[in-house]
Amino acid sequence: MINRKSVSEIFTYGDYCQWSDGERWELIHGTAYAMTAPSRIHQKVVLELGRQISNFLQGKPCEPYIAPFDVRLPQKNEVDEEINTVVQPDISVICDPQKLDDKGCRGAPDWIIEILSPSTAFKDMDTKRTLYESHGVREYWLIHPIELWGMVYLLNNEGFYGVPHMFQLENETKVSIFPELQINWQFLS
Repeated sequence: MINRKSVSEIFTYGDYCQWSDGERWELIHGTAYAMTAPSRIHQKVVLELGRQISNFLQGKPCEPYIAPFDVRLPQKNEVDEEINTVVQPDISVICDPQKLDDKGCRGAPDWIIEILSPSTAFKDMDTKRTLYESHGVREYWLIHPIELWGMVYLLNNEGFYGVPHMFQLENETKVSIFPELQINWQFLS
C-alpha cells in the first residue's frame, strides 16, 4: 500500500488510479489531499445547485457534473498517468465535449463551484483559486452555506482573476458565463 501521508513524495494520476475506491483524494502538483465526507448542508447545497444548473443546461452543449468527478489538469501534453493534478470540484460545468472521457474531464471546466467546509476552506480559497486561474477556469464560485455568502472569480482577458464579486445567498444570483441563468437561494431559508 502506498503511504500518501509522506510529504516528500510526488504522486501522479497513475498512482491515484491504484488507490482504494473507498478513499477520496485530490492531487495538487503531486501532493495528495485526503477528502472527508461532506456535511448534510454541504450535500443539500450541491444537490440543489446541481439540479438548477442541470435543468438550465438541458438541451444545451454544456454539461454539469457533481463530485466525485475527476478533473485532470495537465501541465502540458503529458499522458494521463503522468498528470500530477487531479481535483474533484463539488460542481463542474464543461462546455467542450472534447475534454470529457470515461475517466472524467481532462482540462479546465468552464465553471467550478466549491462549497466551503472547515476542513477545505483555505485550500478552496487559496490553493484551488490559484490552480483554477492558471488552468483557465472561466468562472469560479466559492459558497459558504453556513454564513450565507458567496464569492465569484471571473477570468479576465489577460487570463487572471480580478477582484472577486461577493454576494449574500438570498434571492437570486446571475451566472456570468450563462447570463440567462439565475441561481435561486430560497432553498436555504
